[in-house]
Amino acid sequence: MSTTTLRELNGFDQTPASLAAATLILIDYQNTYTRGVLELAGWQEALDAGAALLARARNAGTKIIHVINDGGEGTPYDIRAEIGQIHPRVAPVEGEPVVVKPTPNAFHDTDLGDHVDAAGNEDVIIAGFMTHMCVVFTAAGAFLRGNRPTVVADACATRPLHTPVADVSAAQLHHGALATIADLYGVVVPSGSSLS
Repeated sequence: MSTTTLRELNGFDQTPASLAAATLILIDYQNTYTRGVLELAGWQEALDAGAALLARARNAGTKIIHVINDGGEGTPYDIRAEIGQIHPRVAPVEGEPVVVKPTPNAFHDTDLGDHVDAAGNEDVIIAGFMTHMCVVFTAAGAFLRGNRPTVVADACATRPLHTPVADVSAAQLHHGALATIADLYGVVVPSGSSLS
């Protein structure tokens, strides 16, 4: 079995981003994922890790951008209602922009790229919900626009899925998504404490 990644074959830098020289992008830490039909496996632990990462980033003076999905009124992603709002543990403070996205790639059809470019950092640190969806697609989007993503594994979570081929546990989906990112799109670190 080959363990060589596409990143290694292409000679891409495997050094994780530094909090002091990166922009932190927090994705979809919405109440949507803490209960009901879209409740994620392990969301509490991931949220704890996300809150710790956010605190470290604020202490380091890192540029921080929050991203949320708006699915429209009456949906689990209704940002006008409590269900779609950012969880209080990781809520933005003054000066931290919130980008509202319509698709899993937070760079698509939003001003996220403008915020990242204005921060002046090639490196971005990404964490949030769901690992296999918006985290993967945003990491890919960052990579494709020339940024260097680092994804914080323990600050991400997802849910189990039933597919026509097989039932996939949340852990399998989470690890598969992180492997997809690590194969090409970016560096994956186990936790925020791995970042300098």
